[in-house]
Amino acid sequence: MSRAAKATLIGTLLFSSITVLGVHQLQQSERAAMHAGVLRDEERSRIKRERQEDFEMQAALRDEFLKAQRVRETHEGGDHRVGLLEK
Repeated sequence: MSRAAKATLIGTLLFSSITVLGVHQLQQSERAAMHAGVLRDEERSRIKRERQEDFEMQAALRDEFLKAQRVRETHEGGDHRVGLLEK
């Protein structure tokens, strides 16, 4: 085998090896980024679920409060607030 053929073979092998390693590294970094996205989505879902539970608890407490109190709605200048009746 001539020197030129050997040099071409070695160069081709090096180029191919570097390409394969580069693609492998790229896939690993993309996989890590996708996993981080999944973790962020799970955290957002957890926070949303907690906020919904808090909202439902506050609505239940409000309903309980309204049952225990006599209230009337006031309409002052477009303001729609619920006011307590004085005893």
